[in-house]
Amino acid sequence: MTDAGLSAGLREIAQLRAALRPLDALPSDIGWNRDELADLLLPATELADAAVLVGLVARAPGTAVVLTRRTDALRNHAGQVSFPGGRVEPDDDGAIAAALRETDEEIGVPAGQVVPIGLLDPLVTITGFRVLPVVAAIDPAYVARPDPGEVAEVFEVPLAFLLDPGNLDQHEVEFRGRQRRVLEFRYPAQRIWGATASILWNLRQRLEGLQ
Repeated sequence: MTDAGLSAGLREIAQLRAALRPLDALPSDIGWNRDELADLLLPATELADAAVLVGLVARAPGTAVVLTRRTDALRNHAGQVSFPGGRVEPDDDGAIAAALRETDEEIGVPAGQVVPIGLLDPLVTITGFRVLPVVAAIDPAYVARPDPGEVAEVFEVPLAFLLDPGNLDQHEVEFRGRQRRVLEFRYPAQRIWGATASILWNLRQRLEGLQ
């Protein structure tokens, strides 16, 4: 399937192109949630650049989002639901290339089956990363081959479920002396929360901005 065919298969492609940041204008923002984490990061912390792939797949019932569950042995975010992705390495040709490389390494989906569409807003993590989410179309014929050292499971969640405000909870928790907001989707099969839920919330906010 051609690149144009892959992206055109998504029902939301017109809205996505209008809502997302363009691929050729990488954002320089520190991170839309930086203020929430300001007191958790050391003043001298130099954020490391990272990128994740928000992969969308055209399915007969509707567009689905590709997610992973990390293995329990990892140092950061063990056992959590996440997008394929990781640190931008010196050999990468930027954040988009890093997201494509990590997707191939983590779940075995090569760049030839992925078509980037646009970018979300950078997100800061408590572990000291500035994460750039790359939204992309994935070939519906892809076969996941997860790296057992990093990924315990690859699964899909309907985009419509993730865009429905009724499926997202906002919890207030006290951590290090102040109340903080934690987002979590009420998805029965997996716990989708934290940075992953925040990225999906950012996607919903951008799409709602068109209305």
